[in-house]
Amino acid sequence: SMFLREHALSLFRCAVGTVQPAPMLKRAVKLQGDGCPQLLVKGQAFPVKKNLYLVGFGKAVLGMAAAAEEILGDHLVQGIISVPLGIQESLWRAGMQEMLLKPHSKIQVIEGAKNNLPDPEALKGAVAIQELAEGLTVDDLLLVLISGRGGSALLPAPIPPILLEEKEKLTKLLASQGAAIQELNVVRKTLSLLKGGGLARLAYPAQVVSLILSDVIGDPLDLIASGPTAASSHSVQDCLQILTKYNLLHSLPKSVEMVLASSPTKPTAPEDYSHVCNVIIGSNTLALDEAKRQAEGLGYATLILSTAICGEVGRVATLYCQLIHQICLGFAGLEEGPLGDRVRGNLLQLAAELKIPGLNLAEFLQALRGLGLERPICVLAGGETTVQLQGTGKGGRNQELALRVGLGLHRTQATEVSGPLRRCEIVFLSGGTDGQDGPTEAAGAFCSPELVEEALQEGLDVEAVLRNNDSYTFFSQFQGGHHLLVTGLTGTNVMDIQAILIRDT
Repeated sequence: SMFLREHALSLFRCAVGTVQPAPMLKRAVKLQGDGCPQLLVKGQAFPVKKNLYLVGFGKAVLGMAAAAEEILGDHLVQGIISVPLGIQESLWRAGMQEMLLKPHSKIQVIEGAKNNLPDPEALKGAVAIQELAEGLTVDDLLLVLISGRGGSALLPAPIPPILLEEKEKLTKLLASQGAAIQELNVVRKTLSLLKGGGLARLAYPAQVVSLILSDVIGDPLDLIASGPTAASSHSVQDCLQILTKYNLLHSLPKSVEMVLASSPTKPTAPEDYSHVCNVIIGSNTLALDEAKRQAEGLGYATLILSTAICGEVGRVATLYCQLIHQICLGFAGLEEGPLGDRVRGNLLQLAAELKIPGLNLAEFLQALRGLGLERPICVLAGGETTVQLQGTGKGGRNQELALRVGLGLHRTQATEVSGPLRRCEIVFLSGGTDGQDGPTEAAGAFCSPELVEEALQEGLDVEAVLRNNDSYTFFSQFQGGHHLLVTGLTGTNVMDIQAILIRDT
């Protein structure tokens, strides 16, 4: 499976490579013509004379801004970006100078949002961006770079007279009452000057072109970094409903009450955004499409399962185990029969319970059967799982998912009579496209049933490892850490990617 592991690694690297800031921007944006030059964005043309301004916020925006400045050259008048604290130093140390701005750049960098929480530095960045946007005229073009991860925390600008700490306190209160991230975002947007389309409204009448790197399942424009340039689908009514639901309506600071009382009751009409062009230039879908092309080039019959895999990591691992079992039964010619029917039934039920957006598993299984048995099979997927922390170990959701899949396959092998799983070589990979999985330096891990078998033979208790959420310690100590996926910081982020590679022996 060394061979399969090399292939899985190359698929992951090529998926991440396609959503790196520079190639991504160069695919989406071109500067054309000398006399009256135009900026071409995904086929749309915008005339440019020295009237181009740039703002940006989020984890991957530094690399995006460096690439944008290279494309725009002298046409860029001024830029301001808000990026996570310490990112310039981290990229410099990692030898990724191409993601840093040149010494005489026209773009000002403000670092803030320590631990991904809005702080005075992030507020300073937001205010500078706000002032730049407000000063634009009908002849100007504002290029907005948005990277979902961290984008929201890097653009905090509460509507006066709300103070940053009052907004923060309210958000924390909601979170402690169990409010979902979507609910938190609705409240944040309602109390914010720049989120929920606010930045686009402030930049009016200038033309606004937003280039977006999505880290949200389904790529909803109004949720990525809380949608500063997209019409919000929520109104003040929605915010009040959420505050009522968590019994917070009567304990609000005076400033929040004032803002809510004077907010318009209806969301802004879509026609108020006719000066905005929002373009998603990087997403999980784009990354997986590229990995699929690569896998087919390597000789695999390849299918993409979903770009919206979500749910508790243990349940998602079970889904992958059953799917791998189904593929192995196909190789053994056993999918028509009681065992095949049982595995298929389990799969369909699990998929229904997980409610993965847009996944039609029956259709996928049909496509799988159409692949034939001549070539090895590759199944790709993406999304973001969740882990309920119970232990005190070190790990991340990707390493835990990989280990759970390995253990699940090993258990199935142990109970099999005919052994279709044993006749297949299997490698499962899961990795975070930003190169970081939890508080570890790994992006994820590879796993196989053989690896778990070996660990058990050496007396390791894999179930205890998982109970303690200690997958990183397991992978780093076992077999010299060869099964960890270590890429270093990638400078991008489109959630996680999984690859299943199976070869019939």
